[in-house]
Formats: sequence, structure tokens, C-alpha cells
Amino acid sequence: MAETSTVARPYAKAAFEYARDHQALSPWAEWLAKLGQVVATRDVQSLLASPRLTPSRKVEVLLELAEVEADEGQRNLLATLADQGRLAILGAIAEQFERLRAEQEQRVDVSVVSAFELDAKQQDKLAKALKKRLNREISITTQVDSSLLGGVILRAGDTVIDGSARGRLTRLRETLSA
Repeated sequence: MAETSTVARPYAKAAFEYARDHQALSPWAEWLAKLGQVVATRDVQSLLASPRLTPSRKVEVLLELAEVEADEGQRNLLATLADQGRLAILGAIAEQFERLRAEQEQRVDVSVVSAFELDAKQQDKLAKALKKRLNREISITTQVDSSLLGGVILRAGDTVIDGSARGRLTRLRETLSA
């Protein structure tokens, strides 16, 4: 996967800069996400790998399958990807585009895994604390994992904070074993 993200990075950056300059970050993000979902299917991957279709025909088929329109900038991106045989990395481009967008908007998506369901008050308190610590707008998604026993695990980008009882017990075991 590292290779795919490395290849996708310059395309995502170029798309992001174009969309930012044209005040179209949200439409581009939605458009890329939809195309990324379509190219993730095995049938579409096979279709895009077919030598029988010209690059321009692959673009048209992809747009039809995704049921989306494309402006001139979007068509240029797709044409470049098709000419380079890289339409299959649209999902990785969409992910990196979204990361750039979140960074631009000073926003971070935080995944919270807890042993028990968090109520709205707890989520709000957690969001305020994270906003203060990370100095960014926070968007929280929650999951319940009863195997944690208690506490929470926070994931914000590359940062993971394990405050779960299971995590603490694991660290204690490792300390006592050393």
C-alpha cells in the first residue's frame, strides 16, 4: 500500500491545489470519493486493466459507472490518470485529498473506541478537550468494544492514545515481565 500512496500523492496534491484555487474543495472531495468507491470493485479494476479500451473510453465508462459529471479540471485529471494507467489509484487519491482538505480546514477526524456507549455529554466533553489539545476542529465517531473492559482508545490521524483498561493491563504485564 505504501507504493500506492506514494504514487497517489502528487495527483492528490495537484487536485487539491486546483480545487482550493477554484473554491471547490467539497465538490471535488465528494467526486473523488465516489470515483474511489467505484474503482475499488474487482470488476471495475479488471475493466480498467483491459488493453481493449482506450484511455479516453475508460474515463467515459468510469464516469458512467460512478454516475457523476466532470468539469474541465476533473476531466484533465482523469485523462492524465488514464494515460498513465493509474485510474485504479483513485481511492488512494481521494484519501490523500481528504487529508489535505482536513489539514487546510484545521479539522481532524477522531475515532473513539470505548468499552461502553458514550452519551452526547461525554462526547462533547471529549471533543472540547481534544480541540484544546490539538488546536483543531474535532469530528468524533464512536465505536463500542466491550473487550476493552473500561476507558477509551482515541485515534486522530497517526496519533493513537490508548487509555483503555486492557491497554493499561498489557503495559503493566510488559513492565513486570521485563
